Amino acid sequence: MLKRIIGQDTQGASPSNQQWLNVEALAQVEVTSEDAAHPIESGLLPGTESGWRAAQPGPQTVRLIFDRPLRIKRLHLEFHEDELERTQQFVLRWSPDGGRSYREIVRQQFNFSPSNTTSEREDFPVDLDGVTTLELNITPDISGGPARASLAQLRLA
Repeated sequence: MLKRIIGQDTQGASPSNQQWLNVEALAQVEVTSEDAAHPIESGLLPGTESGWRAAQPGPQTVRLIFDRPLRIKRLHLEFHEDELERTQQFVLRWSPDGGRSYREIVRQQFNFSPSNTTSEREDFPVDLDGVTTLELNITPDISGGPARASLAQLRLA
C-alpha cells in the first residue's frame, strides 16, 4: 500500500537535517537581560549546549536585527525547564521595515511540569520574505511567578 499524507511538507522536516542560517554573521542581537553563565549566544549558535537564560524573572525580549533583509523558510525553537512548574507564553513576530511595524507569526502557551514535561520543541515552516527584524517575546510564567525566561535554541533557515 502506498500512503501519502497530504497538506504537509515532509521534506527537510527534521531540524538536524536543515541548513541553518549563520545568525552570528547576519544579525545584531538585542536582549532585555542575560545571565552571565547563559549568554544569548548559547541559544543562537550551533554547538552550544547551555542555552540563554534571563538574569531576572518576568517578560523578556530577544530581537535579531538583520544586516540585510532575509528570506526565512523555517523557524525552530526549543525551551527547557526542569526546575519550576509553570505556564509559559511566547510570541514570535517579524518586521519588514526595521522594527517600525510587526507581523505576528505565532503566539503559544505551554506548561512545564518537571516531573513530566521539561521541554518544548516547535518547528514552523514559514515563507517570510524581506525580514529585517525577528522578535521573540517570552513570558516565563503567565501567573507572574519567579521563573526566568530561557531559550535552549532558536534556529533559522
